[in-house]
Amino acid sequence: MPFNAIDRFYATVERRPVDRPAAWLGVPDEGAEPGLFAEYGVKNLHELKAAVGDDFYGIRIPYRVKGKRVTRVWDWYLDGVTDRKDRTLTADGCFKDCESPDDLGFFTWPDPAQSIDREDLKAMGAQVPPEKTGLGLLWSVHFQDTCASFGLQTALMNMLANPEVVEAVNSHILNFYLAVNEIFYQTVGDRFHAVLMGNDMGTQRGLMLSPALVRRFVMPGCRALVEQAHHYGKKVIYHSCGSITDIIPDLIDAGVDVIHPIQAQAAGMDPRNLKERYGNKVAFCGGVDTQYLLVQGSPREVAAKVRELRELFPTGLIISPSHESILPDVPPRNIRALFEEAKRIY
Repeated sequence: MPFNAIDRFYATVERRPVDRPAAWLGVPDEGAEPGLFAEYGVKNLHELKAAVGDDFYGIRIPYRVKGKRVTRVWDWYLDGVTDRKDRTLTADGCFKDCESPDDLGFFTWPDPAQSIDREDLKAMGAQVPPEKTGLGLLWSVHFQDTCASFGLQTALMNMLANPEVVEAVNSHILNFYLAVNEIFYQTVGDRFHAVLMGNDMGTQRGLMLSPALVRRFVMPGCRALVEQAHHYGKKVIYHSCGSITDIIPDLIDAGVDVIHPIQAQAAGMDPRNLKERYGNKVAFCGGVDTQYLLVQGSPREVAAKVRELRELFPTGLIISPSHESILPDVPPRNIRALFEEAKRIY
């Protein structure tokens, strides 16, 4: 029986035999879209996904603040602006001087029910083609948001010096995401087969904090979010950039179905190492290097890497760039080479 995109997704993540591994385009950066549109002769992202042959149709959850659609709801800078591309985790957040949960009272936490519009959700769900694997880009980055609310350096220091205040902020944020996601699942959950969520915890060389701190501040939230998704029958693709080998067993124990991405240039994240250590316990997504190969390699080299990954992972790996955001420095011809080889039936 031939596989469609949805069958292929389930077979891949459940590590069952499949005609070819599922493949995901990721989320092209706005700056990369014109080149990709030109490469495939299309006019918009919807047409691009179809032309590429993406097995997925991913859509980001639409938040609203004061009636305006935004990608995040948190104003850690108290200036009324939530969507600012020039802000990073290193900027001081509004809790930078807070040392106790009692110091947080000045902040007004957003109301989940007022932060998402059910009609927006219904319109979003209607965009998912019935033949594609619906992927809800929920993110739910409670740990990253907690770090941003203090500023990363301050947050990391507080995890040791004042852990209770970090836990209090993290709890507020996690409960917000659980409530918003509940609205998502109840409103349009039937249009989606999987959700993408996660927290960046890794650097190129290792974790940015100890495994013990990950287990205290990240994993309880991860487990709660995964259990909620599984309650609604959704597979969970859990994201963290960087080298996270030390806590992959924790992610598996929390019930994560797919670990994203295989950032192959990060320490310990070589696909062969991951396959040998964890390939019978969890699926992966990524593997096609966006740090060097997709940027500077040739289409022939990209195709060769995809063949290598497919030989190593005949199933259990969603073939995709090793970062979900395809940046403008990736030549569109290399994305074509990736997908042409990924879709080939051997």
